[in-house]
Amino acid sequence: MIGLFGGTFDPVHCGHLRAAHEARVALGLDRVLMVPCGDPPHRGRPRADGEQRLAWLRTAVGDHPYLIADDRELRRNGPSYTVDTLAELRHEVGPSEPVVLLLGVDAFLGLTGWHRWEQLLALAHLAILHRPDSVLPTADPTGDPLQRLLASRRCDSPCALRDSPSGRLHTLAITPLAISSTAVRRLLQDGGDPCCLVPDRLRDALMASDAYRAACV
Repeated sequence: MIGLFGGTFDPVHCGHLRAAHEARVALGLDRVLMVPCGDPPHRGRPRADGEQRLAWLRTAVGDHPYLIADDRELRRNGPSYTVDTLAELRHEVGPSEPVVLLLGVDAFLGLTGWHRWEQLLALAHLAILHRPDSVLPTADPTGDPLQRLLASRRCDSPCALRDSPSGRLHTLAITPLAISSTAVRRLLQDGGDPCCLVPDRLRDALMASDAYRAACV
């Protein structure tokens, strides 16, 4: 079973890595593909270019053989739509391999604004990674699209995700780490040290980079 965890990773930090690790363990994923977004359709362009973000991500996951830096969205032209990424991955792994798209609560709450979002569950399961104090919509078969989705597709056991290649939704509480890429960028812009916010092996590379120094982040 394969997990897919996308983001700008601008830059990647310990919160990203911890979430991916906890999801892999809790869901029994064989590996998690961490996919830097090339051209994010719902936000401004990343401050660091794709090549730099990918290099940092590869450095950050170097000690974790089950976390894979995947460059497919950086290689693809046009907006980085998740549905296209899942379709490409589904073509690679075949129709029977379970694939799990890992999403944070904020991403899930904005899901109905995603390109062809209704097709996502035909290609993968959804795992909503939330902090213990996060507020998710109430499952309601007569409610809004997300409430109906929770009512019709939610499964309580992660083991159920292995029974089919796609189509189910599972919620998973993860360790709350109050780290953001924005905060890391601002710290670096001010000449600060991101110690303990990013992996040690990445810290020196970020501090030596000019990617965030001159710009308002």
